[in-house]
Amino acid sequence: MAEIDHRAPEYRVLGPSGLVVSTVGLGCNNFGRAGTRTESQEGTTAVVDAAVDAGITFFDTADVYGRERGLSETLMGVALRGKRERVVLATKFGGDMQGSNGPDWGARGSRRYVRLAVEASLRRLQTDWIDLYQLHVPDPLTPIEETLDVLDDLITEGKVRYIGHSNLAGWQIADAEYTAVLGGHPKFISAQNRYNLVSREAEDEVLPAVDAYGLGFLPFFPLNNGLFTGNFTRDGGPEGSRILRERRNVLDDAPWEAMDAYQRFCDDRGISMLEATFGWLLAQPNLTSVIAGATKPEQVAANAAAGSAWHPSAEDVAAISELFPA
Repeated sequence: MAEIDHRAPEYRVLGPSGLVVSTVGLGCNNFGRAGTRTESQEGTTAVVDAAVDAGITFFDTADVYGRERGLSETLMGVALRGKRERVVLATKFGGDMQGSNGPDWGARGSRRYVRLAVEASLRRLQTDWIDLYQLHVPDPLTPIEETLDVLDDLITEGKVRYIGHSNLAGWQIADAEYTAVLGGHPKFISAQNRYNLVSREAEDEVLPAVDAYGLGFLPFFPLNNGLFTGNFTRDGGPEGSRILRERRNVLDDAPWEAMDAYQRFCDDRGISMLEATFGWLLAQPNLTSVIAGATKPEQVAANAAAGSAWHPSAEDVAAISELFPA
């Protein structure tokens, strides 16, 4: 039987920087989400407290998260009172705020709009600085040089410490790197894209670009909405879970033969599917932190423990990968 290590989360440097984050992060897209325990301040604070107590330092949100735009940030601002210096706080700009930051005319990477967005996020988060400020989606209207230029100013002013991006294609990652070097701007240190055992498209172009430029990789939906927690079968799962409530297609479209084989793989090694999934993810090159969402304190504790419970061999990683071919 595999030896299980129940230490607190481990820590890694994010990309070409000195920013150290926990290898298990907390995805905060559920904060303020209608129909969840974390829709309320009480629920959000309970999850944030549980994460801090478990040794998680990396908290990732965005200005668009919540049943109303900005609500996730607002709830986090209250929940992090007295704890701000103990966490690495990441948020994003560039999504459609539906007018909450004023009119943007679709140019959400522009110098004008980024200024509005960062000030609004700082107010909601009740903080003087954002540790990692990320371009949420590409802006087809604004040259990346302009976005980098205003982010450079925000770093100089101390409002932002580091910058990252999300949902960029491989060629856009390369273009951003080249533009930053050419213009003498601070470079993006991280890339955040969808990546899990059944969504491995990032391996085609995104991860090679991440590797080429030494970025830290942050997968979103790493557990595929909870499918890889081990709590689901062909017949269903926990009542009230996001999959059953909003994304039944995740369950219906799951590769159940592969899932059954994966469960046997885990059983043979005496580990849970959650531990195996965290282990596989954290064994991927340049992957820095698994930012998993949670709506209950016990989920946070389970994720934190799973992140350091099992360190797979190269053969284990290959075996899991073969079960879910890209």
